[in-house]
Amino acid sequence: QIGEPLRMLVIDLAKEDETPAPHVFINPEILESADARSVYEEGCLSIPDYYAEVERPASVRVKYLDRDGTLQEMEAEGLMATCLQHEIDHLNGVLFIDHIS
Repeated sequence: QIGEPLRMLVIDLAKEDETPAPHVFINPEILESADARSVYEEGCLSIPDYYAEVERPASVRVKYLDRDGTLQEMEAEGLMATCLQHEIDHLNGVLFIDHIS
């Protein structure tokens, strides 16, 4: 999506009036997904001006390297879980519209 062959993503869920808090994920991999599901409206720069509700696992466990190269694991739920799945899908060539039934 940025024209570089990297398996890296940055997620910042800080609101406009909050201090930015970017979280860097290098070589992220989903280790476990919950059976419970959640639905969020998703959009993407790859498909401008199109939004749709997408159902995904409500929580995931992800392993990744941080910006210092240290192996990390994160349990994510809610919006962070959705963002991680959306962005990791991108790294695997999958778009959110591929999840719409």
